[in-house]
Amino acid sequence: MKCCSEAVQRRHRAAAAVRWLALITGTLASSITFAAPVDRPNIVIIFIDDMGYADIGPFGATAYETPNLDQMAAEGRKFTDFHSATAVCSASRVALLTGCYPERVSILGALRPDSPIGISQDELTLAELCKQKGYASAIFGKWHLGDRRRFLPLQHGFDEYYGLPYSNDMWPQGPRGEELPDDSPKKVNNYPKLRMFEGNEVVDEEITAEDQTHLTKDYTRRAINFIDRHAKEPFFLYMPHSMVHVPLYVSPEFEGKSGAGLFGDAVLELDWSVGEILAALKRNGIDDKTLVIFTADNGPWLNYGDHAGSAGPLREGKGTMFEGGYRVPCLMRMPGTIPAGTQTGEFCATLDLLPTIAKMLHVELPAERKIDGKDVWPLITGEANAVSPHEEFYCYYDRQLHAVRDRRWKLHLPHPYRTLAGNPGGRGGYPVAYSEAKTGVELYDLQHDVGETKNVAAEHPEIVARLTAVAERARAELGDLLTDREGSAVRPPGQALSQGTTGTR
Repeated sequence: MKCCSEAVQRRHRAAAAVRWLALITGTLASSITFAAPVDRPNIVIIFIDDMGYADIGPFGATAYETPNLDQMAAEGRKFTDFHSATAVCSASRVALLTGCYPERVSILGALRPDSPIGISQDELTLAELCKQKGYASAIFGKWHLGDRRRFLPLQHGFDEYYGLPYSNDMWPQGPRGEELPDDSPKKVNNYPKLRMFEGNEVVDEEITAEDQTHLTKDYTRRAINFIDRHAKEPFFLYMPHSMVHVPLYVSPEFEGKSGAGLFGDAVLELDWSVGEILAALKRNGIDDKTLVIFTADNGPWLNYGDHAGSAGPLREGKGTMFEGGYRVPCLMRMPGTIPAGTQTGEFCATLDLLPTIAKMLHVELPAERKIDGKDVWPLITGEANAVSPHEEFYCYYDRQLHAVRDRRWKLHLPHPYRTLAGNPGGRGGYPVAYSEAKTGVELYDLQHDVGETKNVAAEHPEIVARLTAVAERARAELGDLLTDREGSAVRPPGQALSQGTTGTR
């Protein structure tokens, strides 16, 4: 029965991939000449937690509406082969802010409260890059790169910070804020109370379930206030929302509004938030001089079932380096600079944002510290015949090299991965257990099989050999736990100076 179930699952994935292929692999190239980027444009990055590829209207969601994101897509550009650097919280965030593979800067997985490591002060962040050109900068939302003082945002280029220092489930409570038994993992792991930071200080020692219902609105109101205060100067606004990470919460105005359960309600509130940000830019007359980027840190946390999103035609989800784990929705908008109503199927990633913005702002990146991202401005602006600058990309998960890919082909290397194996996820905020499976050497043609359903390694030995050589370069440089390799170009994380209370060092 298990074999039959897996075969049916593969057929369903293959059929879904065929249905979606026209949507997600097409590239609309424009021959129109657009204006050169404005001098010191504002930059807004909206970063959603655990949002699946198919969780918004422009990427196929149908169970609820996302009118503001639909409008953003109509006025901007859609990226259908856009990726986070990896499929888990802290690692994906450090990649966005530094332009580096997480393995290079040694921030892996999801840092727990009071972690002795965090983002290194030696790494250049997007906020620090923008500060070189006189930008005001703020973060409202989830940080998750260390909660001790030296790791917090104000020590890494941001002027303002309000938000949670890590994921909203890192508390000693259940999904609705209920008390847990003493033998529950969160109690055994001694999770502290969930705290809210403003700047370097804890301003609320215990965020409750009721408080969580206001997170999306609180972050949004702070962001609008920041835009209003800095409309006459260049600014960088980073909004890493806590939702749709579990536990899911929405404000009373959105509860039950989607008709698609709590997950749909949470997406609706995030869509509202995007609309409020765009309205603030228009009201301040800075709409056409602001680059707005909407994307996610990784794919859906599938074992949460009705509290998780959808990867659409893609295989698996968060915690794996199949496409469903790290290919994420992405929209970019800047009227007059980015062509409206267009899309590209060229590969690019969150770690490309730092070098691209550096090029826009005419900032030289430090030559002595390698940055892995590439300048993708020609893809963003729809330059005719623009192609991805990535000849290869390393698909790491927690120092394990799971796969490597180029613009078309993806080679999976033997590795274990978690899967629901066709079984349903949990309900009401409670997960089910994953099964563990293992890949062999598997080659997929992402141009024709985005669902990674048909292993074509036997038909293309030359591509397998070429990508195997890429994997060896990755292992030599960044290491690989699966083959017991140490990397030659791995940099250390930031280290805590002493033991003590969260936020004090």
